[in-house]
Amino acid sequence: MRVGILGGTFNPPHLGHLICAQEAHLQLKLDRVILMPAGRPPHKPSLEGEPGSGHRLELCRRAIGDDPRFDVSDLEVRREGPSYTVDTLSELRSLMPDSELFLIVGGDVAAGLPTWHQPERVLSLATLAVAKRRGTTQASIDQALSGLQGGDKAEFFRMPRIGISSTEIRERVHLQQPIKYLVPEPVASYIDEHRLYGGRKEYEF
Repeated sequence: MRVGILGGTFNPPHLGHLICAQEAHLQLKLDRVILMPAGRPPHKPSLEGEPGSGHRLELCRRAIGDDPRFDVSDLEVRREGPSYTVDTLSELRSLMPDSELFLIVGGDVAAGLPTWHQPERVLSLATLAVAKRRGTTQASIDQALSGLQGGDKAEFFRMPRIGISSTEIRERVHLQQPIKYLVPEPVASYIDEHRLYGGRKEYEF
C-alpha cells in the first residue's frame, strides 16, 4: 500500500490542505493520505492562537469527513515531547511494515530539509513527495537535497495555487469575518460552536 503523510499544525485545517492531499493522492497514485496534526512542533514552540491539540485533531477529522481517501492520525498528539518527523515515520514504519510511505511537503519545506533533525534517516523511511508551486523552483529543491543520501528519490506533483493560510483564517475569525469557502463547512461550524480563535486567552479540551 502506498500511504502519504501530510503533517502540519492544522490550526485550523483549510481547503488548501485538502487540495494538497487530493493532488498527492491522484498524481502519485497513493492508496491513502493520512493527516498528521503535530503535537508540539520543534520549530514552533508556541502555536499562535493554540486551542489545544485535541481541538486541532477534531478539526482535521471534521475536515476530511467520510472521504475514503483520507485518514487522521493522533500519533504525534499522543506522543510527549517535540514532534520530530523522523520519530513519526519510524513509528509508522513499525505499524505499517508492508506500506510504502510518502512524506508530503511543500517546496519551501523540501528545500529546508537539510536543517531537519536526522534528515537522511527521514529520507530512508519515506519518499519525499513535493508539491510544486510558485516560489520555490524544482532546481533549488534538487540542489538542497543533493547533499543528502536519498535526496535524489524525491517525487514531485503539481499543486494549484491556493492563497489560503491558517493565519488568515484565525485573523478573520477573530475579527468576526466569514470563513465560508475557505474551510469545509464542518470545520467552520466546529470553530463557531467552540468559539475558537475568538481572542480568549485560555481554551479547554
